[in-house]
Amino acid sequence: MNNPDKQKVGFISLGCPKALVDSERILTQLKMDGYDIVPSYQDAEVVVVNTCGFIDSAKQESLDAIGEAISENGKVIVTGCMGKGDDANSIMELHPKVLAVSGPAAYEEVVGAVHEYVPPNPHHDPYTDLVPPQGIKLTPRHYAYLKISEGCNHRCSFCIIPDMRGDLVSRPIGDVMEEAERLVRAGVRELLVISQDTSAYGIDTKFRTGFWNGRPLKTHMQQLCEALADFGVWVRLHYVYPYPHVDKVIPLMAEGKILPYLDVPLQHGSPDVLKRMKRPAAAEKSLERIQAWRSVCPDITLRSTFIVGFPGETDKDFDILLDFIDEAQLDRVGCFQYSPVKGARANDLPNHVPEELKQERWERFMALQQEISTAKLQQKLGSTIEILIDEVDSEGAIGRSAADAPEIDGKVFLDGVTDLNPGDLVEAEVTAANEYDLWAG
Repeated sequence: MNNPDKQKVGFISLGCPKALVDSERILTQLKMDGYDIVPSYQDAEVVVVNTCGFIDSAKQESLDAIGEAISENGKVIVTGCMGKGDDANSIMELHPKVLAVSGPAAYEEVVGAVHEYVPPNPHHDPYTDLVPPQGIKLTPRHYAYLKISEGCNHRCSFCIIPDMRGDLVSRPIGDVMEEAERLVRAGVRELLVISQDTSAYGIDTKFRTGFWNGRPLKTHMQQLCEALADFGVWVRLHYVYPYPHVDKVIPLMAEGKILPYLDVPLQHGSPDVLKRMKRPAAAEKSLERIQAWRSVCPDITLRSTFIVGFPGETDKDFDILLDFIDEAQLDRVGCFQYSPVKGARANDLPNHVPEELKQERWERFMALQQEISTAKLQQKLGSTIEILIDEVDSEGAIGRSAADAPEIDGKVFLDGVTDLNPGDLVEAEVTAANEYDLWAG
């Protein structure tokens, strides 16, 4: 219930899990400062829009959300990935009534703008108007994203993330562990480790040693995973570039300490395309590494994303990509058609691929991957799997296995099972499967 004495803020969060974490931090600070967060334009005295600027369609969604907020409320503060450079200028040109614009992870600027335009109630007492110790979460209670760093040192030609979020800045490992502990104590059963480049965690600090509960820990992905494993919850790794030191994390998966799941952004299989993309890993080495990972942890689930229709991609390049997919036999795959992003160096490359050809290649890619995914899920029939329940209604429960990240992977349906709650961990036998989802009972 809203407190009539508190100032009220509306909040719209767009984009990736990293932006979601930014939103959670801003909301936590606003709550600590005495604001109520409300779900409607009409009740809000100001609306904050956290934008996404990764591709043109995401930018348009952000601009549309800003326009709707201005139309419905009138007082709008903008933050996020569109809040820097030319995009920020575009926002102000298109929506001159916007009160303030700031870039990604600009927590103080956003909160400061809210304070300026809707001053907090002077009678707010942060010691009695309590915020949950885990902060404000936008995900369900039983899972949470744990951001370990900001920015990226790579300069991939299709990406402008370093321009928006800067170079890699790793969070102190003690801070990360304290946040993880608060989340687990608040009931989180799954921690999803995210960043722009999880494998690079600590490179910027030369893997500086930090402390958590008196225990020395290096700012390094392996030691972070070992420490997180002690909480006894699911730990899932995202955005893991296939650097050699990732190999040392695989035994933790084989031993059941963290989930046997890696989200590895491979992007293509053709060496020529990867070179034009300025990607940090070669396709043939990635295949070797995948084979080595599976030899250590046969149950590992590998997810990746790919781009078809990159400038200069030939029929031969695309055939090499299909061969790569066929050999890699990845479990979960997303595929995007190349879309020019303002400011990306790839825009200046020659031989852009026609839209119709991008679509044709995307359809062929997805057809092959669907065959692979279907065959892999059929192999799970009759096996018993652990399932984390996400939702329950009158028709049954829906959850995820260790192989499924929220929002992007498949689901497990337990039809007719209604006596469970979100966050429950249960075991059930797989009884049916389609291209992406499982049924169990």
